[in-house]
Amino acid sequence: MGAVWGNKIKLSIFGESHSAAIGVSIDGLPAGFEPDMEEIRREMARRAPDGGEFSTPRKEADEIEIVSGYFQGKTTGTPLCAIIRNTNTRSGDYSQFKDVFRPGHSDYGYFLKSGGNNDYRGGGHSSGRLTAPIVFCGAICKQLLKEKGVTIGSHILSIADVKDDVFAVDPYSAMLERLSRSRFPLLDESKYQEMRARILAAREEGDSVGGTIQCAIAGLDGGIGDPFFDSIESRLASLLFSVPAVKGVQFGKGYELANMKGSEANDAFRYSDGKIVTATNNNGGILGGISTGMPIVFDVAIKPTASIFKEQDSIDVSTGENTKLTVKGRHDPCIVVRAVPVIEAVAAIAIYDFIR
Repeated sequence: MGAVWGNKIKLSIFGESHSAAIGVSIDGLPAGFEPDMEEIRREMARRAPDGGEFSTPRKEADEIEIVSGYFQGKTTGTPLCAIIRNTNTRSGDYSQFKDVFRPGHSDYGYFLKSGGNNDYRGGGHSSGRLTAPIVFCGAICKQLLKEKGVTIGSHILSIADVKDDVFAVDPYSAMLERLSRSRFPLLDESKYQEMRARILAAREEGDSVGGTIQCAIAGLDGGIGDPFFDSIESRLASLLFSVPAVKGVQFGKGYELANMKGSEANDAFRYSDGKIVTATNNNGGILGGISTGMPIVFDVAIKPTASIFKEQDSIDVSTGENTKLTVKGRHDPCIVVRAVPVIEAVAAIAIYDFIR
């Protein structure tokens, strides 16, 4: 099973939800870069569960241990390897899932692929726990991109049926920075209570809800990317769909474009203060797979958390019979909030791989 991605930089993630540690190896970082470790810890804390009302009671410090490629506070240019130790596992909660598969999870697929040799505890290698090393890598790439004038920020576009506003045609960097420092980033903060109510109601019912995240990448020059297989959309999508629970990605207006006429969908060019811009950004800052210089904007759909406390139908492969399943353990009623920094991280990794 491969877990390697990248061209100019290559990252490899390793570990399982209940193994001794998880981690990442990053090859291709420049030598002499001095990462801001406090900023990295801040990004990690955005993703880490805090035991609050929206997240699992499982608490992990997510302390980064850099074991290679880093000397006297700077990168050496050799592969940067970091691990995060798992310190708060309750593997007994998952013993039943060896033979009884959780609906909505990867248990069955991993069972088939590994011939029953998969680590099923906490989802094993397919667990959202593996997004922690991805956020570490993304935090580094964010800092490298910032040196080049590129800023990435996201907001929660929806929780269940409650919707936030959408980005303006040209979201500015200061706003994206502000969003990236918010625990529950919204453009219209008055939507918070409604979204909170949807999450808490689902938790009370032993159920879960999903939502969408909108992300913008500002300050990227035009002319980056390639048509077809190495388009910005295809490279970004390959990482976005690697994030557990992401089931949909659209750039710009996405599916809405199918209902528009060309005269409505096309982004008209104009000069503004000597700079070429577009009057609209329906195509999300990308044409023919190549950046236009307008902000790259995309949405991702996050499905409801698969682990719910309601009784569900399943099968028991040890007996060959249908059975009932009630999931135990510690689970989020909604993972959208914690997914925001992960989406920003993979966006940073993909874009830095283009301009390294």
